[in-house]
Amino acid sequence: MAYTYQADIYCDQCGREIMSMLDARGQEDTGDSDDYPQWASDDEETDCPQHCGSGEECLDYALLSDGTKIGCLVGTTLTSEGVEYVKNAVAESHRLGEVASVAIEVWEKEFSWIDFPNEEEDEDD
Repeated sequence: MAYTYQADIYCDQCGREIMSMLDARGQEDTGDSDDYPQWASDDEETDCPQHCGSGEECLDYALLSDGTKIGCLVGTTLTSEGVEYVKNAVAESHRLGEVASVAIEVWEKEFSWIDFPNEEEDEDD
C-alpha cells in the first residue's frame, strides 16, 4: 500500500505517520492529496522504480553498503519502458564500478526477474 501527498508517493509507514501528524494538528481529510495523504495502489505500472518520498527519513528506509539511507521501494510493477530503464541503470552502474548504487544494491535484487546482460558477455563484445 502507498499514499500520495503533495505530489509525492510515500510508503505505508510514512503515509500513516504523516496522517498522524496532520491529525494531531486538526487537519481534516478533504479527499485532496495536496491537503492530506490519499491511499494509492502500489501495483500500478511505472516507467521507473518509485521510492518513498521521505528519502533518508523513510521509516522503512533501504540502507546502501556505504551507509546511505534511501526511501524504500514503493511498488515494483514496471512498464516495458521501466524495465529498460532499470536494465540501463544497472548496466551503467556496473560499467562505472559503482558498487554502492541504488541500481545495483536495490533494483538489481528487487527486479531479479529482469534478464540483465551478463557483464562478461558485454566485455567480450
